[in-house]
Amino acid sequence: MTRIVTRALSTPARGLSALYGRRALRRWTHLVLGGALSMPYYLVGSIVLVSLGTEIGGPAFLGPPHVLALLAGLPLAAVTALFPPTRPLSVTAVRALCGIGDGDGTELADGPARSGAARGRTAVWFTLHLAVGAVTSGMTLAVVPFASVVLLLPVVPALRTGPLGELYRDGGAWALVLSPLAGAAMLLLLAGCVALAGALLARAAPALLGPAPADRLAEAERRAADLAVRGRLARELHDSVGHALSAVTLQAVAARKVLDTDPGFVREALAAIEETTRRTVGELDAVLGVLRDTGERGTTAPAPTLETDLDGLLRRTRAGGALLDATLDPGPRGFGALPPQVSREAYRIVQEALSNALRHAGAGVRVDLTVTVADGNLDITAHNPLPRPADTASRPGGGHGLRGIADRARLLGGRTESGAREDRWLLRVRLPLRAPR
Repeated sequence: MTRIVTRALSTPARGLSALYGRRALRRWTHLVLGGALSMPYYLVGSIVLVSLGTEIGGPAFLGPPHVLALLAGLPLAAVTALFPPTRPLSVTAVRALCGIGDGDGTELADGPARSGAARGRTAVWFTLHLAVGAVTSGMTLAVVPFASVVLLLPVVPALRTGPLGELYRDGGAWALVLSPLAGAAMLLLLAGCVALAGALLARAAPALLGPAPADRLAEAERRAADLAVRGRLARELHDSVGHALSAVTLQAVAARKVLDTDPGFVREALAAIEETTRRTVGELDAVLGVLRDTGERGTTAPAPTLETDLDGLLRRTRAGGALLDATLDPGPRGFGALPPQVSREAYRIVQEALSNALRHAGAGVRVDLTVTVADGNLDITAHNPLPRPADTASRPGGGHGLRGIADRARLLGGRTESGAREDRWLLRVRLPLRAPR
């Protein structure tokens, strides 16, 4: 019984909420905004009708001449709706006042229309918004004051001296009873009409302002470009900062072990730590340049390459205690003849290969590195002993280095091969010097 009573009481409350709730009032505001935007076109239509000899008179916003003036101005509204700012402004208003769209581009499109069909749908929406908004505004301006007077007629004596006073005097007691009911009925009817108009416009918004195939393609391209930049940034940070931390850690460990017995090696290790950290700060600045405006990128440090930075990388790796045997064959023209992108990516691949060897196999390991240029390819080979189980347990983490190497090689049209070979770990990378056709 209690549940039935509660349901019966909640039904009128839901009905009033649908007519006068927050969403209904916001949509009402959206319609009134359309009416305000229609006024310049209404004035142009009035001028056109007056020039043709038509008199604009009668009750404001309600007479047929005013409707004709509005209709005469709507074609101009459709033409102005073809300008690029119309759709973004309309979408913003719909999202804020109609409760349609969540900003992810799935229901409403972002940005100007990119095709003729999308511009046409925008023009239809703008014209429809202005026409329905003008009628709604006119009804609001006419019905609300009149209904308020009728509603208050029995309790406000001053209102009985006006034109409605005759109705009150002629109706007698019936006017006292029916006037408030009639006023409330008019307000409810107005609210119902406005709510219906707002709901119809809200339903039409996704169809007229929704993304076209060109908009969806542009959004997909934008997201792909954003993911590519983020992926590139992640690879650069992993390779540069990760290698630097691994190298500095091993150099510090090696220096601590011989602190009392080999001061010369300690000085060399400290110098290598200083050089590694200093250079990593510059590389970090270059990596963060990806996130900066193009106008500021000229101030960042250049990205490392095989020609300018490979010798320093090998020197710092040896200072960390690794027994590095490097075989370099840059060809007759040297590493400076390599395409810049190939040289940069190859440096990062070598850096990550050495970093993995130091991180997983530990200090004092023998690492064999070969970098050769021949037959239109750059070949990189690195192999080192497999880590002992105890060393593996003491060096957690990883898993992104090989993936980053494969990503770099794939972007250049190259290929990678890695895995255990007997008791050693082998990494082979081949990068073509010319872009694949």
